[in-house]
Amino acid sequence: MLVTVLTASVIALAACGGGDGHGGGSPAAAGGHGAPGGQQAEGGSSATETSAPLPKVQPSQVKALVGTWVSRGGPEGQPKDYFVFKADGTATWMARKQTLWSGQVIPEGNRKFRFSWNGGDPKDASYWGVTLNADGKSLIFNGTNQTYTKVTS
Repeated sequence: MLVTVLTASVIALAACGGGDGHGGGSPAAAGGHGAPGGQQAEGGSSATETSAPLPKVQPSQVKALVGTWVSRGGPEGQPKDYFVFKADGTATWMARKQTLWSGQVIPEGNRKFRFSWNGGDPKDASYWGVTLNADGKSLIFNGTNQTYTKVTS
């Protein structure tokens, strides 16, 4: 059932213009961040007609996100899905060894971060991103309103 719900969410987001447009695959598998018909932006980041070029993200802007964030609720408290955020601003959303999304995190300020889509910045897609809680120990994925907790090493 989880896979069905996640798949439905990804399909719905794709239809609305959220996500990375690679059908759950990695950007490398789809030939990079740009989608067919995308325009190459200055500085090497691509954008589509409905998105802006990706901004350059500094490690200090995403420092609070770096790490693995899991959603509990699977059998016996196992993670249902999870996000992995890296210091360079790249991220991946995974479930059952399947990539649901991969791309770049774009800082918005006030503990909010949106996700790239089709290699561009979907400035209007406020549902396609996360909001870090004030305690820094959990975040909410705006696409599903689901809470994720940071895994400590």
